[in-house]
This record gives sequence, structure tokens and C-alpha cells, in this order.
Amino acid sequence: IGAEERLFLTDFRYTERSEREVAPDFERVVIERGLISDAAKRLHGRVGFDDAHTSVKNLGKLTEFAPEGVELVAASGLVERLRRHKDEAELAAIAEAARVADEVYEWMFGQNLVGRTERDVMLAAHQRMREVGAEDPSFPAIVAAGENSALPHHESSEREIRAGEFLLIDMGAIVDGYCSDCTRTVATGELDDDARAVYEVVRAAQEKAVEAITAGLSGPAGDAVARDEIIAAGFGDEFGHGLGHGVGIDVHEAPRLSKRSEDTLEPGDVVTVEPGVYLPGRFGVRIEDLVTVTDNGVRNLSGVPKELRVIG
Repeated sequence: IGAEERLFLTDFRYTERSEREVAPDFERVVIERGLISDAAKRLHGRVGFDDAHTSVKNLGKLTEFAPEGVELVAASGLVERLRRHKDEAELAAIAEAARVADEVYEWMFGQNLVGRTERDVMLAAHQRMREVGAEDPSFPAIVAAGENSALPHHESSEREIRAGEFLLIDMGAIVDGYCSDCTRTVATGELDDDARAVYEVVRAAQEKAVEAITAGLSGPAGDAVARDEIIAAGFGDEFGHGLGHGVGIDVHEAPRLSKRSEDTLEPGDVVTVEPGVYLPGRFGVRIEDLVTVTDNGVRNLSGVPKELRVIG
């Protein structure tokens, strides 16, 4: 993209698709071979490239084939910043993706999950999503039972779900190309008082953080709302990730809610609010809602109740 030109370069595999999907103000160019080298030869002047998505190998090709005098400048985040604020159509797609996930949660919690493997439940969730309107899951659903729930990004395994433990399920759906993201932690039977107390700490911190979400709130300030609650309960060291992240075409995008974030929330942002406490070798609890920032507060897109639920 330049001041006076807009080129879309592709190859034979995507010629017909580009005719359907590329904006009409772009000139489409079909390259027979050497897509990157041919693109590099067309460059001139000072050129920004997305260093977050350009491999070292491809940067080498750009440098090798670019004409003399071309200056390549790292410029990541340009597209992501344009994508950050969602319009009404985008918000509608994300809201529908969240609704689909809610429906799948309620369906799953009505099943007998004890005795099934994490992976079996994950695959069933993916299938159900597609049946009720999703194109695909936003990401491979995290189904984490017992001690596995202490792993924030656990990969669903062949471990069987047992009675009397926590079961953490983190999943989302894709609708019209847009993602949702939600986490619920439930019990598969009676839990001891310590486990229930941890759950209530996380729930209180999460609900307080959702209430605090508003335009003008900085990423660190939002993170601190939940983190301070968890620290006060004695679990500060067991909450090691940020409070949340943006969601859109990608399930992780701007803005960020964390101690190190430089973002400030604005109307049109869609973010997760997902504090957690993770006790290695024992269990973890995470509760995550997907919310959108409005002109006068927040709209919660996640409708699954957050009171501790006991399922079979």
C-alpha cells in the first residue's frame, strides 16, 4: 500500500478467491513464481513491513531483491490498530460467537462428564459448536481436570475426569470470521472448603473487574482491580498472567489488560476479563467473560452463570 498505489499480489492458487474478496480499489497482480522476490522488486522509497509476521528468511528475501535505495522499516501493529475498534457488524458477529459458546457450555454441563477424557469432551464441544452455528472453534478448547486445571494453557489430554474435582473449560467460537473466548470452572462433585474458598476469591475478583471496565481505564489499572483482590486473599503469586486481552479476528489481539500494558480502553474495544488462581499439583480456577466497552460502561457478552456449579 502506497500513497498512490494499492497492490494485492498473489499466485494461481488464490486467483479466483482474490477476485471475490479483495477490495476493488486494489490492483490484483498474479505472480507465477517468486512471490516475495517479485514483490520486493516493486518497492521504492521508505517501506514499512510487519515485523511481527515476517520471518527472518522472508525479510532476507525482501532485502536481497529490493531495488537500491529502498529502506525497510519495521512497522508492526498497523493493521491490528485499525482492527481494534469494532463497528456494529463486527460486534454483532462477536456477540453471536459468544452466544454460541454459551449454548455449548450449557449443553456440556447437562452431560455426564465424569469418566470421559478431557480430549473426548474437547472434541464433543467442537462438534456441538459447529452444529449450533459456529464456523469453527476459536482455538482448541482447553478441558483441564483436577491438577491439570493449574496449567493456564493446558492441552486437553487422555486424562479421565473424576468425581469431586475442578473441571476448567476455556473455549470460544468463530462466527462470520470473528472469535469469542470464555472460561468456566465447575465442580464434578463435592469439594473441600479450601477449594470452594479459592473459587469465591476468583469469582469476586472477576466480577469486580468486570464492573470496573469502562472507557478511559488503563490496562494496568484494570488488571490491578482483580489482582489486588487476589493478593489480599493471599494468592498473589498464584495469579501469574494478565487480566485480559482483546478479541476479534484473532482470539488474542489489542488492547491488553496487564501490569505492563500501555493501552487505555476505548469504546468499541472487546476484551476478556479472566483472573485465575493456580495451585501447582492441586487445581486451578479461572473465570473469563468477554465484554465490549461502550460509551457509558460495559456490555457483558458472556451469559453463563458464574456461581460454582456442580455437574455430573
